[in-house]
Amino acid sequence: MSDPRITSSIFTRGAVDLSTLRGPAPASSRPGTPPQGGPSNGAPAGGNTAIVDVTEATIQSDVLERSMAMPVVVFFGAAGFPESDEFAPVLERLNAEGGGSWVLARVDVQENPRIAQMFRVQGIPMVYAVVGGQPVDAFSGVVPEAQLRQWLQAVLKAGGVTVAEPEDPRLDEADDALMSGDLDAAEQAYRKILADAPADAAATAGLAQVGVARRVAGADPAAALAAAESAPDDVAAQLLAADIEVLSGLAEQAYSRLVGLVRRTAGEDRETVRQHLVSLFSIAGPDDPAVASARRALASALF
Repeated sequence: MSDPRITSSIFTRGAVDLSTLRGPAPASSRPGTPPQGGPSNGAPAGGNTAIVDVTEATIQSDVLERSMAMPVVVFFGAAGFPESDEFAPVLERLNAEGGGSWVLARVDVQENPRIAQMFRVQGIPMVYAVVGGQPVDAFSGVVPEAQLRQWLQAVLKAGGVTVAEPEDPRLDEADDALMSGDLDAAEQAYRKILADAPADAAATAGLAQVGVARRVAGADPAAALAAAESAPDDVAAQLLAADIEVLSGLAEQAYSRLVGLVRRTAGEDRETVRQHLVSLFSIAGPDDPAVASARRALASALF
């Protein structure tokens, strides 16, 4: 799982040992003891059991034991600290969206300094993920919601929770702008998503489509294709023809056209064609068989 703020996980450095929190097993888990009533997932009965306020007296039951049944996200903060006050409601809202698939365990560092010390908390807000009784990842500070959602998805997967990929309403707005022809608004919306989540494939594809739409604006498709046919080594004509083919549903033909042009060009022209082709790949996505085949052909043409 990748951390949204730090590249080297603190857990690889042995920063936290939760075994010190483990006390005697609860009566319901001791051999020969009948199970007690209450929720089967280890959550306390009554109230909103997906959000709990943790103290030294409850950390074993609220964090360690519950993490055996579902992922627990431990939030370290304190009232009156702007970043903490800003970030806590975001986590609470995402927890509500999760429908009980994970637990948000809130720790007030002012009231529970020993817990904060044990987790090596040096600044707030700080967030830990605990799965199966062990911490699996963490980050400090406030992160964009898009990154936080991706991090939570990874935490849930690490906990064996089957989750659906969340829909980003901003993507719908960007797509609507693209479909309506408002290319400036679409580009701005896609770039905003990518600023928060640089690896977002849908936004990358959308931005590439904006580029294609701008390049073909005002062009006569039939005339452009005829011009490319009569001038096979004219880079500008071939790039425009490839764009038109992609928009016409002839992506494989466009890829083949540009791979052939890569073979026939050199220097800056070759790099221009290569970059153009790669941008067209992003529209279809890396899992498209035609893209995979074209990438192999491109590699062969380059090397």
